Amino acid sequence: MVAHAGDRRRSVEKALVFCPTLSYTLNKINRYEEAIGRDSLMDLSIVIPAYEESKKIARDVEDAADFLDRNDFSGEVIVVDDGSSDNTAEVAGKVQVPDGVEVRIVRYEPHRGKGYAVRRGVEKSTGEYVMFADSGSCVPYDDCLQGLDLLKYGSCDIAHGSRKMTGCNIEKSQSLYRRICSKMFHWFVIFDLKIPAEFTDTQCGFKAFYRDKLLPVFRMQQISGFAFDVEILYLAARSGLRLREIPVRWSHVPHTKVHLLRDSLRMFRDVLRIRLAEMRGLAGIRR
Repeated sequence: MVAHAGDRRRSVEKALVFCPTLSYTLNKINRYEEAIGRDSLMDLSIVIPAYEESKKIARDVEDAADFLDRNDFSGEVIVVDDGSSDNTAEVAGKVQVPDGVEVRIVRYEPHRGKGYAVRRGVEKSTGEYVMFADSGSCVPYDDCLQGLDLLKYGSCDIAHGSRKMTGCNIEKSQSLYRRICSKMFHWFVIFDLKIPAEFTDTQCGFKAFYRDKLLPVFRMQQISGFAFDVEILYLAARSGLRLREIPVRWSHVPHTKVHLLRDSLRMFRDVLRIRLAEMRGLAGIRR
């Protein structure tokens, strides 16, 4: 029986990365198997950081809540309003969601940055599993199923989406200039922080993980801006946690809040801060 379970896990592990549909089907089967004697099938928190997103956030909440409902997950959608001057929080709070799905709004001032917003959302979460996703529904929530399966089978501690590995599908690409800048930043991270080169995409805003294992990592986080993804992966790997990439479908959403030149320079600066903190033995000490 043990050998059979091990064989099944290895077979599933190989198949999940390349076949989201198979992942979805197996996820359904496993949840029915686990449903006997349980009131809930999975406890999942979805964190959505948002800044000046009053025109997008309603759809974000609807998509996240629909994902939880369709898959019979008990869970919550946490919208973190990062000091918006518009009515992002108000719009998010008025969205009608299915019974059994809770919507929570976290708001603060002033604007602190995406990394700070994600950390606040993770700290407020109550799910056994947590995922965070960018506003704008760039990646379909169903793509998270394969990552959750890998977590459930014990194959990793954090599953992060990749727009660049085999099996991904870019439905609407970024501009050539943005792609070049992204590639430069990626190789700078690989070279400077010694993150394994097989990781193809550190910046995809679509990650799932065990809350209890990653919460200490988020509490060590220093970077509040867009480079926080790099720091989280770096600290997680340094802490001995297992990381796995999953291919995702991705579509560029216009009117992004990222200012390419200004924020790129800040991200390079923040990576250097991470490296400098490591050299000084201060990595993971928030400033």
